[in-house]
Parts: sequence; C-alpha cells; structure tokens
Amino acid sequence: MRTANIKPISYLKANAAEVLQKLSENREPFLITQNGEARAVMQDIATYENTQETLALLKILALGNQEIAEGKTTPLATAARRLRAKKITGK
Repeated sequence: MRTANIKPISYLKANAAEVLQKLSENREPFLITQNGEARAVMQDIATYENTQETLALLKILALGNQEIAEGKTTPLATAARRLRAKKITGK
C-alpha cells in the first residue's frame, strides 16, 4: 500500500467525496488510522466483490480438499451414471 493511501480518520471526515472518487478511479485501498494506529481499510466496491468471490471459491476448494482427505469421494463413472439417471427421470 502506498504511503499516500494512509490517511487519518480526520482526513476521511473532511474529504470523504475525494476519497471515494480516488477509490473508484485507482482501485487502490485506503488505510484509515485513528490516533496513529491502523483501524480500517476502505476499498472500492468492485474490488470488494472480487475479493468476496475469491474467498468463496477458496472456501469451496478447501471444503473439497477436506472431503477428499476424509475419503468422501465418488468415482467418476458412478457420478456420471447418477447424473444421467437424474436427467432421464427428471428427478
């Protein structure tokens, strides 16, 4: 994070519209400090949504790896047969 993107909360209060504009233009987060300590991070909505999607995919991957480790797997041929049967019966 660039030093220019580290701002005290007083700056945010006085320049909220400017901060929001920079967030949407540059897509670089702002670190907000209070009493000299980092307290929050602000980012544009598109970056936030991308981050949430990435986290969801990583969670799915981790759950899949856990199921593999626990032996909760189905051979491909069995899974394909079940899918075909559902498609034919519509269930």
